[in-house]
Order: sequence, then C-alpha cells, then structure tokens
Amino acid sequence: MKLKFIDVAIIALYLIAMLVVGWVLRKKASLNKENYLLGGKKLPWYLLGLSDASDMFDISGTMWMVALCFVYGMKSIWIPWLWPVFNQVFMMMFLSKWLRRSNATTGAEWLAGRFGKSGTGVKASHNITVAFALLGCFGFLAYGFIGLGKFVEIFIPWSVVQPYVPFHVSAEFVPHLYGIVFTFFAMFYSILGGMHSIVIGDLIKYIIMTVACILVGIIAMQHLSNHQLNVPGGWYNPFFGAHLNIDWSKIIADANKKIQDDGFDLFSIFFMMMLLKGVFASLAGPAPNYDMQKVLSTRSPKDASKMTGFVSIILLPVRYTMVIGLTVLGLLYFNQLHLPNVSGKSFTDFETVLPAAINNFLPVGVLGLVLTGLLGAFMGTFSGTVNAAQAYIVNDIYIKYINPNATNKKIISMNYITGLLVVIIGIVLGFFAKDVNSVLQWIVSGLYGGYVAANMFKWYWWRFNANGFFWGMAAGIVAALAFPYIFTGLPLYNWPLLFLISIAGCIIGTYAAPPTDMETLKNFYATVRPWGFWTPVQRLVMADNPTFEPNRRFKLDMFNVALGIIAQCCLTILPMYIVLWLKLPLLITILILAVIIIVLKRTWWNKLED
Repeated sequence: MKLKFIDVAIIALYLIAMLVVGWVLRKKASLNKENYLLGGKKLPWYLLGLSDASDMFDISGTMWMVALCFVYGMKSIWIPWLWPVFNQVFMMMFLSKWLRRSNATTGAEWLAGRFGKSGTGVKASHNITVAFALLGCFGFLAYGFIGLGKFVEIFIPWSVVQPYVPFHVSAEFVPHLYGIVFTFFAMFYSILGGMHSIVIGDLIKYIIMTVACILVGIIAMQHLSNHQLNVPGGWYNPFFGAHLNIDWSKIIADANKKIQDDGFDLFSIFFMMMLLKGVFASLAGPAPNYDMQKVLSTRSPKDASKMTGFVSIILLPVRYTMVIGLTVLGLLYFNQLHLPNVSGKSFTDFETVLPAAINNFLPVGVLGLVLTGLLGAFMGTFSGTVNAAQAYIVNDIYIKYINPNATNKKIISMNYITGLLVVIIGIVLGFFAKDVNSVLQWIVSGLYGGYVAANMFKWYWWRFNANGFFWGMAAGIVAALAFPYIFTGLPLYNWPLLFLISIAGCIIGTYAAPPTDMETLKNFYATVRPWGFWTPVQRLVMADNPTFEPNRRFKLDMFNVALGIIAQCCLTILPMYIVLWLKLPLLITILILAVIIIVLKRTWWNKLED
C-alpha cells in the first residue's frame, strides 16, 4: 500500500503544528535558563509524565517489541527487563522525590550537593558525568537519525520523491536525506521553545499515537475474529520453566533460529540475570538523559513521584495495544509479508514485521495516523535528548567553566547555538553510522555498564566520595569497553563480573581519599532524606535538629516496589489479552490490578510527601 493524500495530509498537518508550537512558545522559553531547560519548574506533573512516556515510545524500540512478541508470545513481556523497564517503579516509589529534593538543573549539578563544590575528585566526578551524558546523547541522536530515515524510506519510496528534488542523491544516502528533513522539524521546535514546546509537542503526539494504537488493536481483533493464530504451544503462556519451550520448527523454522541467536533458550537463567542487573540498575536511579530532566522539571518532590508513576499507566497499555495488534496481523498473514533476512545472517528479520504489517494491512487514514505517531515518537525522543545535551553543555560546561556571570540573554543564545551544534553532531555521526556501529555500541554499553555501581552507592552510603564515584565509573566503563574483545556470548552474562570490577573501583577510590566534608553530607542528608547507611551523618543532623525525622520507609518502599512491578506487568499484558480476547486471563489480570491499586492507594499515594 502506498500513502494516499489523506495520509500525507495528516503527516503534513502534524509537522506544521510542531513548527507553530516552537514559534509560539519561544518567548516563554527565553525568560531564563530554568524556564528554557526545565519549563520554569511550573509544568503540571501529568503533562510531564505524558511527555516522558511519549519520549519512551520510540520507533526502533517498538519494532523490537513487535519482533519479540511475534517469536516469544506472552513471554516477551519479560525481555524489556533488560533495560530495565521496571526502573520507573523504583523512581515512582522513592528515587524521583529524592532526586527532585536536590533542586538541581542537571545530574552533574546534583553531584555538587552530594560531594561538594571543590576538590580534584569533585571535578573529576563532574567531568565524567558530563562526558557520560553527552556521549550517550550523541549516540542516541545518531542512531535515531539513521533509523528514522530507513523507516520513512519504506513508506515513501525515493522513486516517488526524486522527480521533485533538484539534485541527485545516491541510494545509499536516501535514508540520511529523509532523516535530515524530519530532524529539522524536531530541531526547530525543541531549540526555540525549550522544555515548554517539547512537552506540548509530546502531548499532541501522544493523542495521535493513542488513537492510532487503539485503531490498530481494533483492526487486529476484526481480522482475528475469522481466523486463528498458528503459534506453537506455550506462546499464550507468560510463565516459563528452565527452558523457553517454544518450538516453531513446524510453523516458521526461522523463529527458532532467532531464539538461538538471541541466546534466550535457557530462559530461567536469562530471567534471573535480568532481574539481578535490573534491581541494581534501578537502585542507581535515572541516567542523565531526558528522563532525569523531566523529574527535575516537576513542581515538587511529591509531583515527581506522581509523574513517574503516571508514565507506566499511560505508556504500557497504549504501546502494547499496537505491539500485539501488529503481531497478530504479522502472524495471520506472515507468508504475504515477504520479510527480508537479517543482514549477514540466514534467517528472517522479524523486526521488519512492524513496517511490513503497517504497509500492508492498515487502511487509508489509519496508516497516516500510525506513521504520524511513529514520526512523532522519533521527534519527541530526539527533542528530549537534544534538551538534555543542551542542559549539560550550557549549565555544566559554559556557565561553570567559561562564563559564570553570563546574562540571561547570553545563556539563551548559548542554548540555541549548542542545540544546533548537538543536532549537527548527531547528523554527522548518523552519516557514518555503518562505520562506527560497533564503536558506538561499545560506548553505549560501556557507559551504562559503568554507570550502575557508582550511582547506586551515591544514594545509600555516606562514606562514598567523589573520588570513589570517578574511579567506579571509570573502572566500569573501561571494563565494559574491553569485554567484547575478551568474552563472547550474551553480554548480560558478563554483567556480574563488570559490576564487581566497578564496585572495586568505587571502594578503592573511596578509601584512597578523605571522606566528603561533613557539612556537605549533613546538608545533603537533611535535604534529600534517603534511607541507607547514613548513621554517622544522621546522628549529627539529629544533634543539630532534634525534631528531624530520619527516613524509616525502606521496608515499605520495597513492598511498594514489589507491588508496582507486578502492576506494571499487568498493565503490559492487559491489552494483549484484550486484543486476543482471552477472557479468563483478562479477568484475573484486572482483579490483580484492582487489588494492587487499592493497596498502593494506602501505602504509597496517601503517604506522598515533599
């Protein structure tokens, strides 16, 4: 199916709306640095939560989820724990309010409140955090750019566009040209309007995406009403034993090759490793990206908790309605899709199920809505990432080291310049994506591999200092970059060793330098009020202020986290049961969700505090 006039009109109206949003909100965003980067910390928590959810609804991630759902069925709900997806639950229950209490502008600025503002270790910890944030942002911008171009090329063949372009473009660079065109729109409204336009743009996109996802789910249910899915035993069951026990050999043999290539057959071991890594990664808090910036943009710590909890509620049911809908269409008409093989391998590329199903089975109008939603998903993620990169360059490099007394006009001008620079770097890296693929993959995995231990200790251990933070991050990153040369197989299985190396760096670095200044620690502890190993600091704070109430919510927070993870799983699988119309599992899921909501209303919502 090719795009019709109404589909093109829907896409064009959306792009024009984004330009208008950026232009209209430019004056509001330029009032001051805080207004530009954090929306003045005046935006409602539900709008920030909706914006955060929209930024997480990306094209490549959704293509991956459809491929997982196609091959692994209901068991696919566990695999996103690799990220881990349940880090939002930890943030919802306690980490978001801890982070927001700092009143910082970026994650690097937050470190000054934890470790102090001077000293070699403090400077090193600040610099490695800024470097981490910027490299991560550039990597995501580059892959988002080229990924978008390849996605658009499926629906807008170059042969249709070429007659209207006054210059020659080789086939190799067609995706890059498409990427530049749509990047321009994202760049315009995000750089001009800052956080205000990003949030409003995400609201528009979320409305479009919700309508599109529901329509995809309805279309899938209509097709399924007259057919039955041909899937192996165990496909409908979300639970598992030691092995995956899904055999596609008599249906689609290539699906078995994908399972083998993924390395997920020993599913119980894989699951335990995901859970182990996920818990520690979640305890470390958010990485310095758009997710952290949305938390820091909320009005209060209480609103920060509400915002993070809202993300799962409005993201998962909507996203998985589209995921299961396109999966059903892909399964019903698999032989008509003519999917290509994975590059360099001899089995089907199941990640192309999403664009193939969209292109073949969605009617006029619905196709336009879905494409607009997915383009908006790219633009939302892109603009949020640009905003995060701007925050670190302007706040943590320009103001901190170059021009501490910069006027507001100068700061806003620097935001415009750095935003443009960040986009250009992202595009340039996108042009060389084929050549630097492995390098960027190592950088991203290395960054996030080295991130966990140091950022976990900073919340829960009073003796941990800036020197330990730097060496913990450095040891983890170097080890993660070296591991691909040393070990083969699924990187997840090497994670415990990587974690231990990073912990060793944290501990050795910590005891190689004096403790953080006690006044800094007392101020941090009294302001953020974390639980953990803070007894020496707690005693001094209570000596100064006998009315101070230490945080004794560890057990309650962990109880709420356990309930929240179960609820998150229910929100994920709920739309899948609806589209497949599995009545008994659907009823059980609704009952579990209802009980958890009632309990969390008492144990979490009613106890929210600033």
